[in-house]
Amino acid sequence: MAASWPDARMFMRHPVPFVVIALIAALADAPAARAETPGAWDIGRGDKGLEFRSPGGNWIFNPWLRLQFRYSEPYSGDPLAIAEMQDPHGAGFELKRSRLKMDVQLGTPVLTLYSETQLEGRQQLDFRVTYQPSEDFWLRVGQWKAEYNRERRDSSGEQQFVDRSVVTRDFTLDRQQGVMAYGRMGEGSAADLSAWVGVFGGAGRGRFNDGGQGMQVARLQWNPNGEVLEFSQSDLERRPEPVGSVAIAAARDRSRYTRFSSDGGGELTGYERGEVDQYEIEQYLFETALQWRGFSWQQEWHHKTVEDRLLGGRRTLRGLYAQAGYFPHERWEAFPRPLEVALRYATVDDGLPDGGPRREYTLAGNWYFKGHLNKINLDVSRLEVTEGEASEWDWRTRLQWDVSF
Repeated sequence: MAASWPDARMFMRHPVPFVVIALIAALADAPAARAETPGAWDIGRGDKGLEFRSPGGNWIFNPWLRLQFRYSEPYSGDPLAIAEMQDPHGAGFELKRSRLKMDVQLGTPVLTLYSETQLEGRQQLDFRVTYQPSEDFWLRVGQWKAEYNRERRDSSGEQQFVDRSVVTRDFTLDRQQGVMAYGRMGEGSAADLSAWVGVFGGAGRGRFNDGGQGMQVARLQWNPNGEVLEFSQSDLERRPEPVGSVAIAAARDRSRYTRFSSDGGGELTGYERGEVDQYEIEQYLFETALQWRGFSWQQEWHHKTVEDRLLGGRRTLRGLYAQAGYFPHERWEAFPRPLEVALRYATVDDGLPDGGPRREYTLAGNWYFKGHLNKINLDVSRLEVTEGEASEWDWRTRLQWDVSF
């Protein structure tokens, strides 16, 4: 008989044994690794940086460093209230992100480990092990950004704007600890489908579970062109044939939190940190994306409900964004080939009685020296905040250099 949620919670508080068990099982089922040959390790450069390869090629270590330098004026983030617009802060130069990343092949090509650490504060962001016996299936365990929505799953280093839209704060599941399976059916046909199903602790980064019921996530994606569009923005490849996706996703969570971020579990505006299982969150989305001949498009529509199971009350949030980018050189050769221009519109209704929509209109220009590994982003946004009958808007300018080596 399957374990009930209360029984399962005893194990959910301790994720490490699950990682070890999954790793042992994957190694037991994996094809036998080639015998290592004597000799020195090979050190060279891979696609992202240094690469250390064992003599037999069974073990591969690929570490690289990513730095993100940003100038913002007059805000560093997205103002949530009129008071924040009237008293801006956080402007100026900053090292926004400093990440040490590591890709490791664990003795066989079907088993890999990925680690990502924020050097400032020494925060462990990602630590996941993936067992992938074929391109059409993988099983993953650890901590990472759940495959729920494209904008959050896209790395901050693989975007065509300086940062994500105003939608992200209220709707992202962000990094979670748990296990997820991926499968693909009908490869190359008009019925090409990808599916993700996962169970997570539901407490966000740095915590697995604190006694709550946990989080369930499902995503179904149609690949109409018979090819899976990776989680990365901008058509850097200038694809000769269109590659797109249409996806729906849903998530359910019971915990003390109403939102998540890179810092872990947190609170939406109007909520405080709750008790175990106090807040029940249900959310779903509809998403589309396309890349073709230098043109890129992606869009998400979100719906989220938060129910307070202790004090009563139910709140509904809605949000959407749509963005498009283009390399004008593909049509007019007078434009430099590395130049991309992009537009984005986003809006959020946070469901507060005295609240109102927050909106973003952003124009961006990007220059790619080496794809997403070395680029400059410049964007200008008109940001609007509404509170009841009052409304305020302001401009924001951001310039960023993102480099990996």
